[in-house]
Amino acid sequence: MPRAVTVIPATINPLTRMSTVNVAKRRTAGYARVSTDSDEQFTSYEAQIDYYTQFIKRNPEWEFVRVYTDEGISGTNTKHRDGFNQMIEDALAGQIDLIVTKSVSRFARNTVDSLVTVRKLKEKGVEVFFEKENIYTLDSKGELLITIMSSLAQEESRSISENVTWGQRKRFSDGKVSLPYKQFLGYRKGADDLPEIVPEEAALVRRIYSMFMHGKTACTIARQLTSEGIPTPAGKSKWQASTVGSILTNEKYKGAALLQKKFTVDFLTKTMKKNEGEVPQYFIEHSHPAIIDPLEFNLVQNEIARRKTLGRKYSGGSVFSCRIVCGDCGEYFGSKVWHSNSKYRTVIWQCNAKFDGAEKCRTPHYTEAELKERFLTAYNSLFENREALLEDCRLIQQTLSDCSKIDTEISELREEIEVVAELTRKCISENSNTALDQEEYNARYESLVERYNRAADRLEVLEKAKAEREAKADSIGAFVFSLSEQDKLLTEFDDRLWLTVIDTVTAHEDGRLVFNFKNGAEIEA
Repeated sequence: MPRAVTVIPATINPLTRMSTVNVAKRRTAGYARVSTDSDEQFTSYEAQIDYYTQFIKRNPEWEFVRVYTDEGISGTNTKHRDGFNQMIEDALAGQIDLIVTKSVSRFARNTVDSLVTVRKLKEKGVEVFFEKENIYTLDSKGELLITIMSSLAQEESRSISENVTWGQRKRFSDGKVSLPYKQFLGYRKGADDLPEIVPEEAALVRRIYSMFMHGKTACTIARQLTSEGIPTPAGKSKWQASTVGSILTNEKYKGAALLQKKFTVDFLTKTMKKNEGEVPQYFIEHSHPAIIDPLEFNLVQNEIARRKTLGRKYSGGSVFSCRIVCGDCGEYFGSKVWHSNSKYRTVIWQCNAKFDGAEKCRTPHYTEAELKERFLTAYNSLFENREALLEDCRLIQQTLSDCSKIDTEISELREEIEVVAELTRKCISENSNTALDQEEYNARYESLVERYNRAADRLEVLEKAKAEREAKADSIGAFVFSLSEQDKLLTEFDDRLWLTVIDTVTAHEDGRLVFNFKNGAEIEA
């Protein structure tokens, strides 16, 4: 008998996994997104939601699920798009058969994210319809078209990112300052778009600076502000030492601005990197009203640098911390409390290593009242020859501030480094493209590396020396200012004056205290 073949038609669509016999409505969701939350975009956002709601409901073959939305979110990365991520999660869980969206660029501006998401949905039989391009992802031409359209969308994002970056740098070069006001303590956006001081917040900033200069550490200040229930600049209840440190080192509080401290490495991931010379920076003086006097700001920076050199020795808590040095062993004096639970309670200062060695240090201890009295004596003796001293200090400050020779050598070294770096690149390129004697190549390469390192090491030394000279000049400037403002002998101890004029105090075993002032003078009291 002849062979008989009976065709049994397919009843399941291999792509959508839906029955071809029993016609069922496809569960359909819409996706709408605008990339900014400005008022101009609000109408577009609301219009998209309304449009896709009606668009899906009008199709008799579709069953409306919901419209997923993201407002004020960039499409370059799907990580922070909550509406998008929830939609994908629901689709993979079998709750959605079809997703309708405006265009490939609304779905994602990142080619990788777009393709990965579409393929993930395809494995579960979920289709995406891009209305503008008229692309169904389960169509045979779908993936090719998506790849092309996503690449174009990604390039559009790159172009936008480059334009935004150019615009920001143009603002920087024009000296226009903008602050992240929602997380910046002390300022708000003024009527002229420039930073405007908030008096209540400015008082807190000044208090933080004062607490630091009175011996407290950033950690101690953070704990105290938290215990007092004062909210952080971001509105949180707990202060971190890093937040206090950021306030203490931000030049914007002295009315200046260093712009482009960080820059975006990748426009897709929005990864930020500290600017270490890769892109230009812009420093603007007198850019906006100052909360902290520039002189005080510089004093705080010098104190931060001083404490760093002390390392873990610095504990803080008093203006005398890490200022009094033992003449016997070189260790710092620390505070001790005698009779802490009685009416005879006394705070004394003695060598921290007094009892550490086989033979204890012979330097005596001092009460705070004694230290203050001795300081008044030393300062007043210095005050007697004030005019001559001020003139000497100004000459020293002028000498220290003149860094023209150092600047010339620094400039020459930077040029040398650029030249050597270029020679090294050419050497490597030549070796990769031409057959060279490797011994000669290695000798030449090592010579260039040694030359580069020698210049870089010298540059580091000079930059450090320049920073030290500038810090010393600032210290002497503060000393001159304090002395010139004082028109009579001191009768009471002044914390601020002590911190401004005293470098260290050396305690000797015979009870002498030698006060080392920041102008280099030494007065025994």
